[in-house]
Amino acid sequence: MGAMMQAFYWDCPRLEHKEYAWWNVITEAVPRLRTVGFTALWLPPASKAANIGGPSMGYDPYDYYDLGEFDQKGSIPTWFGTKEELLRLIATAHTHDMQVYADLVLNHNNGADAEEVNPLTGTKNWTVFTPKSGKFLRTWESFYPSRYRVHDEQSFGGLPELCHYNPSVYNEVLNFARFLIEDIGFDGFRYDFVKGFGVWLIDAIQGMRYTKHGQPFQPFGVGECWDSKHAIEDWLNRANATSNNPVRAFDFPLRGRLKDMCDTPGWSLRNLPHPGTLLTSRPTDAVTFVENHDTVRENPIINDKLMAYSFILTHEGYPCVFWQDYFTWNLAKEGTPHGIAALVTMHHNHAGGISSVIYLDNTLYIMQRHGWGEHKGLLYVLNSKPHGEGWNGARVQTRWRNTSFTPIAWSENSDGAPQQQTTDASGRGEFWAPPRGYAVYIPQE
Repeated sequence: MGAMMQAFYWDCPRLEHKEYAWWNVITEAVPRLRTVGFTALWLPPASKAANIGGPSMGYDPYDYYDLGEFDQKGSIPTWFGTKEELLRLIATAHTHDMQVYADLVLNHNNGADAEEVNPLTGTKNWTVFTPKSGKFLRTWESFYPSRYRVHDEQSFGGLPELCHYNPSVYNEVLNFARFLIEDIGFDGFRYDFVKGFGVWLIDAIQGMRYTKHGQPFQPFGVGECWDSKHAIEDWLNRANATSNNPVRAFDFPLRGRLKDMCDTPGWSLRNLPHPGTLLTSRPTDAVTFVENHDTVRENPIINDKLMAYSFILTHEGYPCVFWQDYFTWNLAKEGTPHGIAALVTMHHNHAGGISSVIYLDNTLYIMQRHGWGEHKGLLYVLNSKPHGEGWNGARVQTRWRNTSFTPIAWSENSDGAPQQQTTDASGRGEFWAPPRGYAVYIPQE
């Protein structure tokens, strides 16, 4: 897999003074991101939201089919822009050989046009939706409790929750997914709050027979199952039990481990390869990340965040980079070997094959990617010693014999760059990284 950019953060249109124009901001960044090596964009929910109390990030969908063309809920565009601007963004991304993923919010709705009595409970609820698109109209029968089922799995904030067991709702959801892929041009889905509804719905969306440009097409899919490794694996197993197009999951346990590494003094690097993350148990199903729009507001990584990015961009899994880290907080460091940009380029050109740890202690972690096809592999050194204790390294056994290694990405430090290294006839060589930092070496074969 390539590398994904989460192309938004909470309240980004307001904080960047780009209200109703965020799609244009991303469009302008596409050529720059593709040059670095990014291969996909994850966009915020594109549908017109309820916008109660002002414009929202879209996680309170009102009119699924209004992507910024109907005058309702306070504006014609969504908070991110017009439908035409969204289409231009997707077309620009495709021109630069990048995929675009839609954020699907299928559990709950908000902003109903009227209340009505649910005859099953005798209570009045906001469940009448008559959106101006004229599509996916909803009444009390579209939500829980309904005649089809009393309740689903977990609830979300007391908002009306769609009853996917209602055949009409089920069909509407599938039609909307097809609309996003075939009419709008999206290439996959990020599924919001998947613990709130049955896995069978995701299996149905992932498994539909889509067409693009007259050819069969299978969308990418990743679920937000914010839980333990055991719970995420259980969800993956159920979601993919009969699927011919399996969905992946964000590796929340790994993110927690990376935060501990960055922010907890004395945290042992021996914890990194221990069981308990998707990356260690089923790396092909793992979408790895350092920060997202939720974690950054609730429990952000404060220190040495580039250590975490160096880890996900050298290892297996499908890495996702957070917009604020790259742009707002200047961790990209484009044009240098010291930031996310160099790591993404390295990942794009060299990170292939399985990973194997070849040295490990409390403060030093050395891993090799064995290479696959055009990706010749790499050697990664992570040093968690405090800044005052200097460089850290070891003589290790690699898979490469009589091979020169060139440092291609490393932490910025006052002692200069890592030196080129060479393995002997048995494949042994010394590799080093600066304090609270990393170094990535590539073999010259």
